[in-house]
Amino acid sequence: MVWWLWVLGGIGLLAFEVATPGGLFALFFGVGALCVAPLAALGASATVQWFAFSLLSVAGLVTLRGPLLRKLSRRRPGPAELVREQAVLLEDLPPGGVARVELRGTTWTARSLWKTTLLSGQRCVVERVEGLTLWVRPE
Repeated sequence: MVWWLWVLGGIGLLAFEVATPGGLFALFFGVGALCVAPLAALGASATVQWFAFSLLSVAGLVTLRGPLLRKLSRRRPGPAELVREQAVLLEDLPPGGVARVELRGTTWTARSLWKTTLLSGQRCVVERVEGLTLWVRPE
């Protein structure tokens, strides 16, 4: 095959990967085609080109797809993962009342069912999260 057909095929497969939602299959075949283009330019036989394309594509798919998918799909911590974290009260929190707390550099609304007032600057522990409201208890 002519080398520029491998380049066109590789670019087409990469464009297909970008245009379709996430399986990361065409990526490896596109990269394999681009890697075979220099072999074709050097005059390798069609058998060698197709063998190299198959080998490179499948090897990349088998070895790199899993780690790439894991890296790309790492979730950011959500509010439910804030349970048992420490927060600092920014204002007094009366029993059954609402106040602001700081947690991980962000201000949150906090509620407490404790019978005593929690004071500004006091550390507290998140018991549960409901929407964007943290339910806290004294540390």
